Amino acid sequence: MLQIHLLGPLHATMNGRRLDLGSARQRAVLARLVAAGGQVVSTDRFIDDLWQEQPPPKALAALQVYVSNLRRVLEPGRPPRAPAGVIVSAPPGYRLCLPDESVDAWRLPGLIDAAGAALKQGAGAVAYDLLDRTLGLWTGAAYAEFAEEWAVPEATRLAELRLIAVEYRAEAALMLGRHAEAVPELRGHADAHPLRENAVRLLALAHYRSGSQAEALAVLRQARESLAEELGVDPGPALRALEQDI
Repeated sequence: MLQIHLLGPLHATMNGRRLDLGSARQRAVLARLVAAGGQVVSTDRFIDDLWQEQPPPKALAALQVYVSNLRRVLEPGRPPRAPAGVIVSAPPGYRLCLPDESVDAWRLPGLIDAAGAALKQGAGAVAYDLLDRTLGLWTGAAYAEFAEEWAVPEATRLAELRLIAVEYRAEAALMLGRHAEAVPELRGHADAHPLRENAVRLLALAHYRSGSQAEALAVLRQARESLAEELGVDPGPALRALEQDI
């Protein structure tokens, strides 16, 4: 089964065997198709994105070569004259035709939504297992090798989804009574994102439920100071309510 991985360095596998995706620009063609989420990317858009508005005279021909090469790699058993089934021609360009299960970046939202639903239902063990699998998909930053403008929104979106998954898993751990176990990961998460109030809330709650009231209050106090210094705002309702409860 073909799998395309973008939650980390871009690579593709067929039945577990890694495929050669070719040159940097050819790899960018595949990454750009993944970023489009199965929608058509026009040839004009490809040319602008791949050559940053400075295309060579034969840019369209080069794009067609990249697509042809990728088709051979991703569909090695396709007869020469058979229509492509993975990178399909769809005027005015191309689109990636794969199920969500074949692209890790496409699977991610569904897994997180399912985990969120499990949390709302109080199914902490189900949510924790889902989130463990979700976070296990990541091997590094998404789209890290692509600095072009087209990659930034998708890289940002996926990074935010990862943060949500980390926080959901922490919520599941707290739901299961694994308070002390949750502290180290939450400490690293909150230190990396000190203005992210949900991260702070979860860390303070984990400390408090572990019996460390002083640590919990110190976390909330530091968050109050950081928010005031960096953003000029007070903590939101969730942090204020937790501080009062503690």
